[in-house]
Amino acid sequence: MKIVIVGGGVIGLTAAYYLVKDGHEVTVLDSGPETNNCSFGNAGYISPSHFIPLASPGIVAQGLKWMLSSTSPFYIKPRLDISLIKWGLAFWSKANEKTVKQNAPHLNNILQLSRALTIEMDEALGGKMELHTDGCLMLYRKEATHHHEAHLAHEAKAYHIDVQMLSKDEVQAMEPDVTFNGLGGAYYPIDCHLHPIKMMQHLQTYLRDKGCKVLYNTTVEDFEVVGDKVQVIKTNNGDISADHIVLASGSWLPLTAKKLGINLLLQPGKGFSVTYNNVEKNLHYPAILVDDRVAMTPLGKDLRVGGTMELSGYNHTINMNRVRPIVAAANQYYSDINLQVPTEDKVWAGLRPCTPDGLPYIGSSPKHTNVTIAGGHAMVGISLAAATGQIVSDVVAKRKSVIDISAFALSGRF
Repeated sequence: MKIVIVGGGVIGLTAAYYLVKDGHEVTVLDSGPETNNCSFGNAGYISPSHFIPLASPGIVAQGLKWMLSSTSPFYIKPRLDISLIKWGLAFWSKANEKTVKQNAPHLNNILQLSRALTIEMDEALGGKMELHTDGCLMLYRKEATHHHEAHLAHEAKAYHIDVQMLSKDEVQAMEPDVTFNGLGGAYYPIDCHLHPIKMMQHLQTYLRDKGCKVLYNTTVEDFEVVGDKVQVIKTNNGDISADHIVLASGSWLPLTAKKLGINLLLQPGKGFSVTYNNVEKNLHYPAILVDDRVAMTPLGKDLRVGGTMELSGYNHTINMNRVRPIVAAANQYYSDINLQVPTEDKVWAGLRPCTPDGLPYIGSSPKHTNVTIAGGHAMVGISLAAATGQIVSDVVAKRKSVIDISAFALSGRF
């Protein structure tokens, strides 16, 4: 078929990867530039350890506390926005133990599948994504966090995920080039990390070599629908006909879907990252600084540090009051890493697409026979990209996926 994918981030490109393998003629459209979207500036984690959905017990109370601080890891900009209000009410209703028990198994299944498929994809791309399969550390400084991480480790074992609780000295032994100042950590050997920019660049090159058109700076303005089928995508660069449409436009997914009469609960969650080049004392392992919600990823000789979740609408405004604590946390955990607060022009900002229940939307349109939707991956877009691409190709081909995908359907969630 002739398939058009709306969205050129990692979800759109991995969907194209599997659809091209299925023999389809694929065109990818993205409204932004080729070298910058949310898929470029993230931590690059492939994390089966992240099997607990964002909507979990205690997150609302913690979030309300964080909102009182201008330097906290979480912020919601107060505004009269009906979509935000609906999303917030749905999130509040889902942030409970029942939701976790219902959704964690599905999140675990797709994370495990995606890890295996990402390794296969990296091999197909000649190992150019700089994929490392040596695990990730969850580090903490507080005793209460230690107990929380130990509880998560116990739950992880129920999903056959190996996890090791480490003392301060054991963490230090894994990071001989820096001084670790935390209390300890949890080590997940199953986790991986890659270079997000390398992944995006080499997927783009691979797809173009296979005859896929990847068109950036191309904005979808409307759709031409006949009956229950979309026949034409109207863009700023002209009309494009298609046999099938895949909507994978990240945080802009609800705006794109609304043009087809589909209402999706999804909010853009802004995050910041800073990449330090040629770090003298670098990390051996990626690490999440749990108390401060900061992620650190060694990328060869470079180091990427990122964090925050800011629900402030569709903007890329950089708030340095939220960037400074990210750098401060890194220096606090690793006292001799000596990271400097960057100037604003060195800070990257991206919008993560967040659903109220912590699961992505992956499935057929409830109103159209030739539209598939894939989005809402929040902080695990890279982690879930390969599996999502494979599932999209399954949905398009009307074949059964290797995992149960019913939990990701668009209808009946809220």
